[in-house]
Order: sequence, then C-alpha cells, then structure tokens
Amino acid sequence: MQFHKRIIKSDQARSTLCWLAATYIRFIRLTGRWHTEGGDHPAHFLTEGKPFIVAFWHQRLLMMPYTWRSVAGNRPFNMLISSHRDGEIISRTIGHFGIATIAGSTGQGKGGAAALRRILKALKSGEVVGMTPDGPRGPRMRISDGIVQAARLAEVPIFPLTYSASRRRVFGSWDRFVLPLPFSKGVFSWGDPIHIPRDLDDDGLEEKRLELEAALTKLTQESDAKLGLDVIEPAGPDELPKQKRSAVAAAAEQETAK
Repeated sequence: MQFHKRIIKSDQARSTLCWLAATYIRFIRLTGRWHTEGGDHPAHFLTEGKPFIVAFWHQRLLMMPYTWRSVAGNRPFNMLISSHRDGEIISRTIGHFGIATIAGSTGQGKGGAAALRRILKALKSGEVVGMTPDGPRGPRMRISDGIVQAARLAEVPIFPLTYSASRRRVFGSWDRFVLPLPFSKGVFSWGDPIHIPRDLDDDGLEEKRLELEAALTKLTQESDAKLGLDVIEPAGPDELPKQKRSAVAAAAEQETAK
C-alpha cells in the first residue's frame, strides 16, 4: 500500500496531518504581511444580518479561514466540503479555525439533495456558506450550476473571493493548487456581489453562471497580477467534460417544482 493511502486510512495519521496543516496556515498568516481589499461590502451585509454565499476556486482553499476572518471575525461560517476522505482532511483542518462543514459538493456526485437542504437551512438561519464551485474534481476554474441554483432558491447574493501570496508554489494538480510560502506579501480580495433572481429561466441561470465564472476568474487573476505573479488559466476546451446537471442543481429543480 502506498504511503499516502496509509495516511488517509489511519484516523490518527489524518488527525496529525490536519493539525500540521492548520499549524502551517497559522504560520503563513503570522509571518506574512496580509491585507484585505473589497471587504467593506460583505462586512456591511454581516452587520445587517444578511446571509450570502461565498465563491472561491478550489486552488485557493488553504487561506480561506483567515480570508473569512479578515472581514467577519469569529462569526459563523459554513463550508461545503466533499464527503470523501480527502474532504474529511479539509474539513478537520478548517475545523481548527472554528469553521463548520456541510458535506456534499456542487458537482455531479451523490448527496445533492441533502447538501442543498443543509445549505438552505444555514442561509435561512442568517449564516454564510462558502463553496468551491469547481470542486471537488474540476474542471479547473469552471463553475458548476449548483451554486447558482442554491443562491436562487435561498434568494441570497454570491460574493466572489480569492487570495494571492507573493511567494508561492503552484502544484501540477487538476486545480493548480496554490501553496503560499512563509514571509509572503498577501492580499485577501473580495468582489462585488452577484444577485440571482428567483424567477430566472434556464437561459437566465446560465448567464448568471457565466457571469460568476468570469467575475471570479478576473478577481483571481488581477489579484495575482498585482503581486507580479503569473496568472493561472481556467481549464481549456480539451479539459472540459460534457456538461452535466449537477446533483445540487437537480435537487434544486425538484425543490422548485414542489
């Protein structure tokens, strides 16, 4: 059995790995010079008690606990994380920062109806939900329709969010995962909210999906460019699978039909 598979199957090893990851995140934040751009608008929503969805690319997962804290302090935050073992590692890591997890994804996996119910419950309770709309398996920087459907049903806006670090390593994984390095100059960047009217038809929802995808890509690439970094491009046409209705979107359609 390969070493990484032994780690994933061992609960004690997973616990240690999650603690180490959380410690590394704290070290990056402690040694770096970080600031926030565009945080006034989501902070205003929080002050008014208005819930919303946060969208960020899977490659930018690592610093999300501090990205959120930069505008919200210790206010409740729920993150949609896939329910497989890799997702459990992410869930337990962010749990060190007081972030709750909703098991599921916006992709084509199972459990869309259950995930959607938990998302809507959190939003209707006035809480905020974070999603990686290209996770957990991609394609990179391409949004599935689940996040747009969830925002439509909950009647809440979606805030694009990203971060950049001047010193980093970009992995060759499907998402081009970004690992910030110590002693970086960093920025947490929030975009303008995107509103999803409840009465949109399929064509209108597709327009909003593309609008969100373009806004999040632009925010991420501009944030990198400001620090003199090479931008990461979305998955190209040869990397795109045949478009399928996501599990969350299918559940949303059933909810709308009730």
